Amino acid sequence: MSDDCIFCQIIEEKASCYAVHETRYTKTFLDIFPASPGHCLIVTKDHYQDIFDATPEAISMVGHVSTLIAHTVKNELQCDGVGIFQLNGAAAGQTVFHYHMHVIPRNAGEEISIHSRVPGNPEDLQAMAERLSHRASTMLDGVE
Repeated sequence: MSDDCIFCQIIEEKASCYAVHETRYTKTFLDIFPASPGHCLIVTKDHYQDIFDATPEAISMVGHVSTLIAHTVKNELQCDGVGIFQLNGAAAGQTVFHYHMHVIPRNAGEEISIHSRVPGNPEDLQAMAERLSHRASTMLDGVE
């Protein structure tokens, strides 16, 4: 773990998040600067800076969970599509240097973006986290 990493702080419960799903290896929560409502982040519980630092097993687990969260988001939000993004290094747009995957609901006609500079409304984020968490618990029961 890294003391100055916000994702490590979330995993260690030293910082709060809007939790959606958790496995032994990953934690999924809402991005507090969502590109669209329901924008989820899947992070490894172990600290890896990026894909070049992460183990193949960690990358595989994040990929596996991303498919499950994509189904959860699509089914709950009835969006037209789901963007799956993973960025490595500042030049590629990575802003938090802890290996993670973005799962972003998309609808026809919306501009594609991965990051927003506008924070989500805390009440809306909490309500969305509860919706997605409930859907995930019914769809992903038994995924460790």
